[in-house]
Amino acid sequence: MTDYPPPPLLKEQMAERLRGAIVLGRLRPGQRVVEARWAREFGVAQASVREGINLLVANGFLVKSAGRSARVPQYTEQDIARIYEVRGALEGLAARLAATRRADMIPLEIALDRMTRAAERGDVKKLVESDLAFHLALAEASGNPLLADMLGRLLRPLFTFVLLRMVETRETTVSWQPDLPRHREMIYLIRDSDPGVAAQFVQHCVGRFAASAHAVWTPQKTPRRRKK
Repeated sequence: MTDYPPPPLLKEQMAERLRGAIVLGRLRPGQRVVEARWAREFGVAQASVREGINLLVANGFLVKSAGRSARVPQYTEQDIARIYEVRGALEGLAARLAATRRADMIPLEIALDRMTRAAERGDVKKLVESDLAFHLALAEASGNPLLADMLGRLLRPLFTFVLLRMVETRETTVSWQPDLPRHREMIYLIRDSDPGVAAQFVQHCVGRFAASAHAVWTPQKTPRRRKK
């Protein structure tokens, strides 16, 4: 007798459908998620949509302040710079801890393999999702649940925003190609080098990722026409 996995809960279905609306651009960066509207569209109770929204907030795909509706993540250029400063420090620490405890690198290798294949196919969505999976796997490899939780809350909305910007600006996977060998080197150094060296390299790489992805979230300026 074959055992089939149980069907996803309704709140998980709502979360996945809302996330799909975000990725497709039906919900824009900074836009408020109106429960009543999506309840009508999905044909479910408003409470079910609210549970799906709360799940996305918990996972970092939406942001919500006290007393306000959930919104799609939106960052300024300054926000991004600050996030990458913190991200570099945290991922560097994760690399140091992972190298010290000789953590299993297979989850990172699997994510990198998916990144490589997505880049070859030109699949932006899968590339960003696999890149996120790589860095979340690095956080988990640290063996520190608090650090993994902090990085998850930082990375999920960031990568969602990057994906939205890539779709909006029609960015291709070509610009990500130089970063793939850096991910491979990160795995190698965490596995086979001094923890301090691994930490420094990972922090350096995060800085390079910020620089190479800068165009993704920088608003495109329309050149001024010369007066005749």
